[in-house]
Amino acid sequence: MKKKIGVLLTMLLMVLNFLPANVHGAEKDEIYERIQQSGELVVGLSADYAPYEFHAEVDGKDEIVGFDISIAEKIAKDMGVKLKIEELGFDALLGALKTGKIDLVISGMSITEERLKEVGFSDPYFVVQQKVMVRKEDKKRFKTTADFNGLSVGAQKQTTQEDLVKNEMTGAEPTSLQKVPDLINNLLNNKVEAVVLEQPVAEAYVQQSDNLALAPVKFEQGEKVTAIAMSKNTPELKKHVNGSIKTINDKNLLKGYQKKANELMFQEDKSFLQKYGSYYLDGAKYTILLAFVGVLFGLIFGSLLALMKLSKSKIFKAIAVIYIEYVRGTPLLVQIFIVYFGTGVLGLDLSKLLAGCIAVSLNSAAYVAEIVRAGINAVNKGQMEAARSLGMNQKEAMRYIIFPQAIKNILPALGNEFVTIIKESSVVSVIGVSELIFQTGVVQGASFKPFLPYVLVSLIYFVLTFCISRLLGLVERRMGLND
Repeated sequence: MKKKIGVLLTMLLMVLNFLPANVHGAEKDEIYERIQQSGELVVGLSADYAPYEFHAEVDGKDEIVGFDISIAEKIAKDMGVKLKIEELGFDALLGALKTGKIDLVISGMSITEERLKEVGFSDPYFVVQQKVMVRKEDKKRFKTTADFNGLSVGAQKQTTQEDLVKNEMTGAEPTSLQKVPDLINNLLNNKVEAVVLEQPVAEAYVQQSDNLALAPVKFEQGEKVTAIAMSKNTPELKKHVNGSIKTINDKNLLKGYQKKANELMFQEDKSFLQKYGSYYLDGAKYTILLAFVGVLFGLIFGSLLALMKLSKSKIFKAIAVIYIEYVRGTPLLVQIFIVYFGTGVLGLDLSKLLAGCIAVSLNSAAYVAEIVRAGINAVNKGQMEAARSLGMNQKEAMRYIIFPQAIKNILPALGNEFVTIIKESSVVSVIGVSELIFQTGVVQGASFKPFLPYVLVSLIYFVLTFCISRLLGLVERRMGLND
């Protein structure tokens, strides 16, 4: 008979835990030593997965809570260090772990063969069944995995649930998204017919919505083993983590952690804005900051690139052309990952916000370079000749004559670039920068309302872009651009 995946993975972990101690002996654990020296354990997670981890108000303050947080606190306490939480998109967690941005991933992560090739895992701390969530009126319609043939089924990207949709729901068309609230929104709006979720998460959403229900669908491999991810070859850290997990399991502490998380999920009712208005305000601040920094440094670097592209030096021209074409030809998301994780590989420990600002600035520079170049070319060539005839050298002519006129010409385009960056900066949410889209995901996870948070954030974006457009229009009129 085929054995359950949970048993196999548990046995595999036991073998893996045994080998390092015997093969490598007293192997040096640099990560554990660094944790002890800094006195800080850095745990990465994606806080939109209640009851595992989510945002809630505790004593009037916003905090990340959930039973994964309780487990992290237990591990840090047992190690005698402080706990630091790094909130990232789920897709970015393993990358952050491998580049040394975080020490552990405690985010409801299951053990898979693919992940075992890249990172190590602790002993399991939770075994859970996978459930199929459907709209309430469809509860009797779906009874087996075969009932979804030809239908769209949602699951979170790079998870056990996604594998189940592909492997066991024969004929189903998987819709893979990063965030659970987005999946629920798709289900409620008839974009998918079902969503595969872990039982605690699914039950929380069903409890909060009268329009959702759990279908009596069972999976052959529906049992998920949840564990803590860590870098490979960290025997000392692994020993301490497994020691804490053993204590949690032996004393049945997880039950109390779950109860505490469930209580925080369903707090006293307040109005939506009273509960979550501060999230949107914080997100707007970061969004405006990202846009301002992006345009400012994009203008500085972009102007330099424009001059390089216009220079007579073939080397400078080639460098500018290659940079501009590469940046404009690759997605901003890829550039953000390169800056955030690439600097980690190089030994630079950039904060999420700084990495986001750098990526946005470098991206903006490529577009601003073309705007500036077009503005310079739009200035009549006679202006340069007149300046030179007055005794100015080329540098002085560019500074006092050409550039001021070029800036006047390109101001509308720069304003448009500012508006564009306000919207495109939402991509930095994947590395955990708390701008508007990131905070919207937080609100979704905490409120169990998949649609309303996006309506509000769309209105905020509209107000920001509308106000900036009107302000730029005023500046243009003052400068006589509309005459």
